Amino acid sequence: MLTVLVACSKGGCGKSTLVTQLASHWAQEGKRTAIVDTDRQGSSYRWAMLRPEGTPGVLGLEGRRGLHRLPPDTERTLIDTPAGSGERELEPLLEQANAVLVPVLPSSFDLHATLGFLEQLALVPRIKRGKLPVALVGNRLKPWTHASQDALAQLADGSPFPVVAQLRDSQAYVLLTALGKGIFDYHSEQVRSQQQDWLPLLRWLKRQH
Repeated sequence: MLTVLVACSKGGCGKSTLVTQLASHWAQEGKRTAIVDTDRQGSSYRWAMLRPEGTPGVLGLEGRRGLHRLPPDTERTLIDTPAGSGERELEPLLEQANAVLVPVLPSSFDLHATLGFLEQLALVPRIKRGKLPVALVGNRLKPWTHASQDALAQLADGSPFPVVAQLRDSQAYVLLTALGKGIFDYHSEQVRSQQQDWLPLLRWLKRQH
């Protein structure tokens, strides 16, 4: 089983977007996929409950205890975490993970908050020893703007971890999440270019399994 923890100290950075879109991708691939939502807001859990008939199901579990209720045949698990979680709160979840993803928004405020969080993560023993890989995902980027490009450059310079994907800003994620769907539940030309944004991240995750 591949278990991916999605975390960031900053709220509203897109943790649930990462969790739900990756879940829809793996479900469409035929993988038995589960979401363990430890965030009180429960956005990822509600998304799993909203999955419509005709789309591959995703098991949604609430709270940390959900990790102990995973069916033994689960192939992919995504852990959604609360904003503001520090090393101490994340430690028991990190022990269960095979990889960690940190979404980052392209603003100086978000970058400052995230770099401090990354410094904490880098001191976690498993991460420090190179036994638990961590990757950053630039989220809600406007690739044609200097702000997004500057943010990515700052991340590359100041972070101990690589930026493995750049996701463009799109209302599609908001609209589809409300329906219990993801962009991988569609095969139209309209969403194909957005699916391409995820390929570097999917390749990186495949190497961690």
